[in-house]
Amino acid sequence: MAAELPEPDRTPGAPHPRETPILFGQDDAEAGFLSAWAQGRLHHAWMLTGGRGVGKATLAWKIARFLLSRPAEEGGLFDAPPPPDSLDTDPETPLARRMRALAEPRLFLLRRSANQTGSALSQVITVDDTRRLKDFLHHSAADGGWRVVIIDALDEMNVSSANALLKLLEEPPPRALFLLVSHQPARLLPTIRSRCRELRLAALDAEALSDALVQAGGEIDPADRTALAELAAGSVGEAFRLTNLSGLAIYRDLVGLFQSLPRLDRPQALALAEKAAARGAEERFDLTLTLIDLFLTRLSRAAATRLTPPEAAPDEAALFARLAPSGEAARPWADLAQSLTQRARRGRAVNLDPGALLMDTLLRIDATAQDLARQPAR
Repeated sequence: MAAELPEPDRTPGAPHPRETPILFGQDDAEAGFLSAWAQGRLHHAWMLTGGRGVGKATLAWKIARFLLSRPAEEGGLFDAPPPPDSLDTDPETPLARRMRALAEPRLFLLRRSANQTGSALSQVITVDDTRRLKDFLHHSAADGGWRVVIIDALDEMNVSSANALLKLLEEPPPRALFLLVSHQPARLLPTIRSRCRELRLAALDAEALSDALVQAGGEIDPADRTALAELAAGSVGEAFRLTNLSGLAIYRDLVGLFQSLPRLDRPQALALAEKAAARGAEERFDLTLTLIDLFLTRLSRAAATRLTPPEAAPDEAALFARLAPSGEAARPWADLAQSLTQRARRGRAVNLDPGALLMDTLLRIDATAQDLARQPAR
């Protein structure tokens, strides 16, 4: 029996974007699409960009429900009735239920599928997946209405599938809309980007992020809103990971440990490394490395700009001021963050002991703090 595979476009433990009823914090992006619709200037391909977890896929599904719910004869400035003023639709219509069940014939979802053995998900969207999209577009909708294609995510297409998609974008069939989710549009083929209209989504502020997190089934103490928004960078997906893995507590522990710099408290560092590298704690270990990188990034940015970000842990601002008292400290901390990230990737690739890798990371941070402490004050 084939294993049941997870959905590749779903954050583990959270509802799928097609099941998310409310999109928080993206009013401008919604208004941008609705304006084009109302004025009869609906481009055939929209690239939804922005950081991971800010609502790109949720907006794609919201647009799809809106468009597929419109009467077949409607569409544009000169048609009656008056254009709608919202993308909101009734979530309990037969159409909405079919979409949640992935049973709507006018909708095609292109995402990573199973590998050749069916044992795991493919690492990329293959050309065979894209050929199925071509077959879908070959047939017009039975009622002459719209058809919608959601690609989540465009960044996961290999070269062959991207080239196959390009041909479809160059000669789109009538009344077909492409909604292309992209986390890193700069890495895409310029020819694909040039054939799409970009709809950029912003990072969520603290209020919108906490509202979206609660909707996804997460929990947050109101006192932690600011810290979570800082560490998650406005991403609901990252906020969900942080709350599920006690990320705020891990970050507070890291900041507490770094208070001992430039003379690292080695017993405390060893205890932290052993806890993060415990058997079965792979996700916690990965998150700890992510949070160390984030700490160094925030530290170097604070040094370069001479602006202290909102605190994500108690006494973080004072620690930044002490470890980076001048702008000259920005480069050493930024260089360290880059080298540690590269070393962590190599270490994971060769199965280096996680505890040793993390302890070495902490010692390298300590060495940099000592080097900076020895430099004369300016």
